Amino acid sequence: MIDRLRQMAIFAKTIDHGSFRGAARELHLSPSVISHHISQLEDHLGVALIYRSTRKLTLTAEGKRLLIATHKMLDAVEDELQDLSASAGKPSGKLHITLPSVLSLSHMTNQLAAFSMAYPRITLTIDFSDTRRALIDDGFDLAIRMASKPKTSATARTLFSVKRVLVASKAYLATHSAACDPRALVDWDWLALAPVQNIPLSFSHKNGDVIKIKPNPQVFSNDVQALHRLAHAGAGLAIVPEFLVASDIANGHMEFVLPDWSLPSITVYAEWHSNAPKHGLIHLALRSLTPKNAFAKP
Repeated sequence: MIDRLRQMAIFAKTIDHGSFRGAARELHLSPSVISHHISQLEDHLGVALIYRSTRKLTLTAEGKRLLIATHKMLDAVEDELQDLSASAGKPSGKLHITLPSVLSLSHMTNQLAAFSMAYPRITLTIDFSDTRRALIDDGFDLAIRMASKPKTSATARTLFSVKRVLVASKAYLATHSAACDPRALVDWDWLALAPVQNIPLSFSHKNGDVIKIKPNPQVFSNDVQALHRLAHAGAGLAIVPEFLVASDIANGHMEFVLPDWSLPSITVYAEWHSNAPKHGLIHLALRSLTPKNAFAKP
């Protein structure tokens, strides 16, 4: 069993690095030894896990299943080792984290507060900014990003997904006739996030229909919270994270527009340096920021 677990770990590292050579460097083994262990694992299972070529490695269907299971196993072991290491001593040092400003209003603020209270000897510097910060050039240890698609790499981890909603103030909607589908909204007053202003909007109906539109916004901003406030004031339609407008919806000041239609969610993921120590402060913070359900909503 121990040999199989070792072979599974080597297999996962090989896929994470994209080559036998990359895995060999990290594990301090030769590429031929890496290949031998994976071949033994394939022989034991009786299936091919990887299609090999001179340029790249491609996972088979069985390889994809095993990779998911192996990552779960390795993550669980890493988490336990971190907990044991943390309980054995008192972590200290400095940790610089950057996050999109809108996440200051999400549950992540509570998680960061809990982390700070649990480890009082760690000096935490948090940068909430809508300017995308670079890990190396801007001197950050950990970056929390938001994107339409999750990033898959050995130095990135999905944290959760954020539901996006189309909203407007009750007063604004009172001046417009009810719309039956997204196409009826094209000529309305739109408030748009500047970095993604040229991307068409894709709406999905509960019955499976999909409609894409490309409105011509009247107002642009690089700040999602500003879009929320503008929409709250009656300036038009805005697409914002659902948690940002929960209280406005509850008190009736704002309403969902086309509630039977949904927009693609946004993935929130963490990114860190490739040479970050496995039991260092960065991974300790990741442990605190990663919910047990990786796609838990705020």
